[in-house]
Amino acid sequence: MSVIGKNIKKIRVVKKLSQAAFAEIFHLARPSVGAYEEERSEPKIDTIIQMAAYFGISVDSLLTKELTINELYKFDIYHDINKEAGDRRKKQSVVNNKVPMIKINDYVEYIVNFENKDYLESKKEIVPPFEVNRNAIAFELNGSEMEYNHNGLHHGDILFGRIIDKFESNLLKEGAIYVIVSKSAISTRRLMNKGKLLSFSSDDPNYPELVIETQKVLQLIEVEGAYSNYLNPPKMIDERVLRLENEMDILRKQVNGL
Repeated sequence: MSVIGKNIKKIRVVKKLSQAAFAEIFHLARPSVGAYEEERSEPKIDTIIQMAAYFGISVDSLLTKELTINELYKFDIYHDINKEAGDRRKKQSVVNNKVPMIKINDYVEYIVNFENKDYLESKKEIVPPFEVNRNAIAFELNGSEMEYNHNGLHHGDILFGRIIDKFESNLLKEGAIYVIVSKSAISTRRLMNKGKLLSFSSDDPNYPELVIETQKVLQLIEVEGAYSNYLNPPKMIDERVLRLENEMDILRKQVNGL
């Protein structure tokens, strides 16, 4: 028998998914997921292919290699930044709606052309893993200001967001992450205070606060999600949950053998 059951359980721990939530993603019955993890049955090959594509793991690895948690955290994976956004919008199938992708090397060019429709059309080269609206845009993150103790957003992550049409206080969310476009730079920070002066902080406390007048901001993009080659390391509670589940499996097998 393959090791896919053990891998499914570890993926659930890394992704913080219940058996029911995992089953819903792949249109399965919840007891089926339990059966896979307890090695009483295995998913059909088409379901295995869907799982591999969804989590960015090869079919061969799912079936033949018992993956470690550290290995799973190295796979590409999309995650929501704002829990509100995740609650509002269930993850949907990828749609053919390309959005502009602004790479780090494009920053200066974007400051000059951010209102140029032809320029933005020429930058439409990425498809987000969810349905987008007309104000959607993606930025490659430059810098490590939003990373602390290996957690948070990392240099080179792809940030998906929506352009804020107006800067009225009621439209801005304190605590949310924004890409700030000014005449001199493009930065990514967390909004702390709003008003005539906008105050932004870094998640890394070693970086200074960014304070900028509203009238000097060319554009604000509210970040709703990120795509990364690097997942934040597992918390101790995740490791304890996995150990507890493994111990329960051993006890269950011992009881069944009596």
